[in-house]
Amino acid sequence: MTKTYKIFFAIYILSFIAFSHAKAHEFPFVDANPLYVGSRPLAMGNTFTAIADEGEAGFWNPAGLIQWQGVKLFASTKAGDRDNYAFDSKSMAYSYKGNAFFWGNKIATRGIKCETPDFTYYSLARKLSSHLAVGGSVKFKRKHPSSYYQFFGHNPSYDLGLLWKIGNYTSLSLVLQNTPDSDKWINTTNFGLAQRLFNDLLLSIDTGITSDESVSLETHVGSEYWFTSWSAIRLGLSNSDPTAGLGLRLSRIQIDYAWIRNSAGNAHFISGQIDI
Repeated sequence: MTKTYKIFFAIYILSFIAFSHAKAHEFPFVDANPLYVGSRPLAMGNTFTAIADEGEAGFWNPAGLIQWQGVKLFASTKAGDRDNYAFDSKSMAYSYKGNAFFWGNKIATRGIKCETPDFTYYSLARKLSSHLAVGGSVKFKRKHPSSYYQFFGHNPSYDLGLLWKIGNYTSLSLVLQNTPDSDKWINTTNFGLAQRLFNDLLLSIDTGITSDESVSLETHVGSEYWFTSWSAIRLGLSNSDPTAGLGLRLSRIQIDYAWIRNSAGNAHFISGQIDI
């Protein structure tokens, strides 16, 4: 094992231990952040900012949208126990020759003791070099109830993302976020690190620092192992919540499953993606 891998493993294990008892929000998806969007990121402990290579990338780190050519259609839903809370997301992403565009929507309903969280994202990304990309998202909150379709919405906020590829196996990310109702230009800073080992094993860490009335820290760690060319198993820890999941890749179609044990009990999510 190389020195780089040893350092990464040390950071990974220390983060897992140090933050395994971090306080978790009951419904972290009620804000304009990407948690719970997509079964693959969720199964990996809600880590994805330094990966961001699939159709839901615009929610997590818009800079990652330049990592393919063509169109990706994505949809995710909470399966079962939707009376407790329901959470769904969908998106369409297009990337061509270092430029990318993204539209996405996430909405939570039922059991959420606040105004319906419904956010629409519009993102752009640009590849600056073979190793560096930048991206930005504008996020609009949609009003409920409404008698007309809200193409945009109100109360806009934004994300600014950076993705840096160090060789073929290591990625670093920085995502700066402004969320609705915050009086700060940037109130959340997210750092991500992803390391691929032996081609089939991927380890990732996401750390978010939020500073509104007080400063809070959230750390998420995850892993993914492709034990065949078409099937994967995933494990993670989202703050103090354990996560797990499976992935199935068949030609241009990918189906992912995720489980998380949170304060509301066991939750199951299914996602699907099509490459066009």
